[in-house]
Formats: sequence, C-alpha cells, structure tokens
Amino acid sequence: MYNNLESGRGGRSNNGMSSHEANASIMEQQNNDRINELSDQVARLKGLTLDIGNEVQEQNNLLDGMGDNFGNVGEMLAGSLQRMGVMMERGGAKHMCYLVAFVVFVMVFLYWLVK
Repeated sequence: MYNNLESGRGGRSNNGMSSHEANASIMEQQNNDRINELSDQVARLKGLTLDIGNEVQEQNNLLDGMGDNFGNVGEMLAGSLQRMGVMMERGGAKHMCYLVAFVVFVMVFLYWLVK
C-alpha cells in the first residue's frame, strides 16, 4: 500500500530518475532555451546598434561636408556683393536696372514653370 504512494511522489521512474530530478532537468532545459533566445536577441540588438552607429557617423560626415560647402557659398556670395558694390560705385545704375529686370524676369519665368 505504501509502496504505491511512494512511487508516485518521490520514487524512481522507469529511467532511474526521481520526479524531482525530472522536473529539475525540464526546468534546466527550459532555462537553457530561454538563455539561447536571449542571446539571439542580444546579438540582433548589437547588430542594430552597430548599424545605427554607422548611419550616425555617415550623417555626421555628410553634415560636416555640407557645412564646409555652405561656408564656401557664403564666401562666394560675399565676393559677388563686393563686386556689385564696386560696379555701383563706377556708375553702374544702368547695369543695376538690367540686373533688376533680369531678376524679375527669372521670378516670372519660375512662377510660370511652377504653375
């Protein structure tokens, strides 16, 4: 009578393991599976983080290049304004009228293209 109760609770199963050992083995396997899943997720996150870092570096290089280009454009614009000032001093009122007419023509032409 007591033999049947003991075999159900803590006795040995057919393969020689107690139910406690079997439960521990199952839990250990589940823990190992979860550890493997977490390792895979960490590896994916690491790859994603590296990709984001590379993208940020590329964007920073692009922005640095754009800043240099804008600096060059600013210098060219300052030079153009200086030349226009020299032209105005030499009696270039007639040239200034041509310049204004040209700008108005370009603006009307662009408006016509967009419309």
